This record gives sequence, structure tokens and C-alpha cells, in this order.
Amino acid sequence: MSVIQTVLALIVTLGILVTVHEFGHFWVARRLGIRVLRFSVGFGRPLFMRRDRHGTEFALAAIPLGGYVKMLDEREGEVPEAEKHLAFNRQTPPRRIAVAAAGPIANFIFAVFAYWLLAVIGFSTLAPVIGEVEPETPAQRMALESGMEVLEVDGRQTPSWRHVGMALLQRAGEQGEISLTLEQEDRRLERSTRLQGWLGGARDPNPVREFGIEPWRPDIPPVLGEIRPGSPAEQAGLQSGDRVVAVNDEPVADWFALVKRIRAAPGESLSLRLERDGSERTVTVTPAVETGGEGESIGRIGAGVQSVSWPDEMRRQTQLGPIRAVPEAFSHFWNDTRTTLVAVGKMANGLLSVRNISGPITIARVAETTVTTGFESFVRFLAYLSISLGIVNLLPIPILDGGHILFYAWEWGRGRPVSEAVQGLWLRLGLLLIAMLTVFALYNDVLRL
Repeated sequence: MSVIQTVLALIVTLGILVTVHEFGHFWVARRLGIRVLRFSVGFGRPLFMRRDRHGTEFALAAIPLGGYVKMLDEREGEVPEAEKHLAFNRQTPPRRIAVAAAGPIANFIFAVFAYWLLAVIGFSTLAPVIGEVEPETPAQRMALESGMEVLEVDGRQTPSWRHVGMALLQRAGEQGEISLTLEQEDRRLERSTRLQGWLGGARDPNPVREFGIEPWRPDIPPVLGEIRPGSPAEQAGLQSGDRVVAVNDEPVADWFALVKRIRAAPGESLSLRLERDGSERTVTVTPAVETGGEGESIGRIGAGVQSVSWPDEMRRQTQLGPIRAVPEAFSHFWNDTRTTLVAVGKMANGLLSVRNISGPITIARVAETTVTTGFESFVRFLAYLSISLGIVNLLPIPILDGGHILFYAWEWGRGRPVSEAVQGLWLRLGLLLIAMLTVFALYNDVLRL
């Protein structure tokens, strides 16, 4: 069932973003008087199709990994003399640039709208209060302490852990001073330290944890929540609500101690002493062997934690009116855009590992997680992925929108189009580059599995 959910989540996520992207091309082409022959979400044989009064076919195709807008074009077939003024290739370079740029711009507009919607509906976040500080880390060098709340990173306000992580990620691979503004017992503090290539070679980095900060969290007792069907936990007879008292007769202090003990015993038979319905019993469970992020073997039994309540003082509630939500939405959009651009630039110059490039498998897994987590998480994921899609499509690589814009801009500036021979060469190079990036992204995805 999990695989089906993951695939469905990927289809829904890509379907939304592709529809938004292609609608941008379609809408601008229509407004400029260009005839659109087909608007397709997906590739291959159409599963559903209808035609509007303008003669445009709207199709839902079998392969849900993209989409396209097909316009009247003399380069793709003969065009009647009476309709040549409607052909895309007959348009001026500025008009063609507008059509090509409309897709990424639509993705950006969608992201702003998503953040605006969240601000209007209202959402809650957890205050970025430090729980523990790991030794020999930047956080320890800054003398950070448990109970401090992170207010700013390098002058950027950080009302949530997401903001803290995004701000720290922008300093990955860099050398130089980083500063934090904190609050402790109503006192405002300034702390700084020097970074030296921090986080540069990490794959799938967790900036907050790598900085040496463990977020504050309430005491979480070792009580089991959801038991995954077919998991070692279910096979051992574990049930939701079981409280684990000891593992191999060693007392368990909290949920994290239990997780640590299980992760350290892949394939090893463990004796769990439980409290259930007021009585104690012992069961034996053998954690499944899985591969962790760094290639090490870890144990998992397929049991979740029973949810706990967070104190009200640790929550930050945000809900704005429709007008006040507009600058808030643009602020979120700009922060995510800047973080993405910085990450792309750092991977290009080697300051950040290219192992962070993700493909459809990772997107599917994250999409499935955010769908099950809740509406807010899924919308945030859609917004961030939409921004990434827009930025990637604006890269000056042939076959992408940015590559077309580059050719049209050249034609506009020089007064003549790029020769077909040059366009053909660049197209082949672009296809090769995209194919290499796709294979590399899939390779990273497989490693993450």
C-alpha cells in the first residue's frame, strides 16, 4: 500500500505543477494570438481529450511525468497561408520570449499564491528553541545553551526551525563568520563563530543538526503508536499503546533511547519488556536490516511513536488578513528562491556536494510524506518544488525554456536567428546534459533508498 500511496502522491504533485507550468505557456500564447493546437498533461497516448471552441485539444496522457503545449508552427508541418500569422515561428522574438518565460513565471506565481493561502488560512510552527548542543560543532563554539531561542541567523529573522535550517543552508561550504541572535530568559544575545567549509561535502544535509543543535522537544515516553502492517513489530505481536520498559533487560529512558537501541541492532534478536493494560510481558523482535544515509546498516521494526502534546509557549500561530498576507507570501517566496539559487550556485562551484541533486524517487517519497502529514506540509512542499521547477526551467540549457529564451534573445539582439546547425548542435548537447543529470539524480535517489 505504501508504494501505491507514494506513486499516487508523485502523480498528484507532478500533475499540479505541470498543469500550472504549461498553463502559463498556454495563457500567454492565447493572449498574443498564437494558435494552440494541444494542451497535454502527461506524454504518450491520451487517456482523455476534449476540444474547445478555438480548436485546442486538452489531453490527459498516460505517462504522468511532464506535459507540453503544442502551438501552430511551420517547422512542424505545413501551415495554410491564411493561418501563418497565427504560427509561433512567425512571432517576433519578444513575443516568443514571453511565451517561453510564462511557464516558469506561472510556477513562481503559484508558489506566492500557496504561501498567501497558508497565511490566510493560518498555520502553527514550533519555536526554534535549542534542546541540546552537540560537542565539537559550530554551536558549541558559539557557546549556545539549552533553552535559547534562535531569533535571527545573519540578520534574517527565524520564527521557525524551517527558517533556521534555510538560513544555515545558505552558509554551506563557505568560510567566514556566521552570527546568531538569540533570546534567553528575556535577554537578547549575540553570538558568532567562524565557518571553514562547513557542510560542504554532506549528502542530504540537515543544517540544524550538522550545526550542532538538537531542537527542544517535550519528554517523549517509549510508547508505541502506529504499527506498520507486515513489519517486524507486527510479527512480534507489538500493539499500539505498548510502553517499552526495557530492551534486553536494560531500562529505556525515553523514545529516543529506544530508537537508538533498535537502530544499533539490525538483524539482532531483542527482548522487549512491555507494559500493556496494567501488566508486564516480554516479546522478542528482530529489527529489519536497512541501509542508512551514510551506507551503514541500521535496524527498524516498523513502529511509530504515540503522539504527544507540545506546550502552548512553544507554538507560534500565524494567521493574517488577505492584504497583510501578500508581503508575507512574497517574503517566503523570496527566501526559498534565494536558498535554491544559492544551493545551485554552490553545487556548480563545488562548495556543496552534487549528491544533493534529487530525482523523481525522492520527490515521490517526500510528496507521500507531506500528503500524510497534512495540508500545510503538502502545500509548502508544492510551493518549494514549484520554485525549483521554475528556476531549473530558466537555466540556459537547450530543450529547457531558458535555452529557448537564450536563442530568441540572440535573434532579437543580432537581428537574425541562430543557424539551424548551431541550434541542432546545442540541442544534442542539451539532451545529453539533461540525460546525464537525470541518471545522476536517479543514482542519488537509489543511494537514499
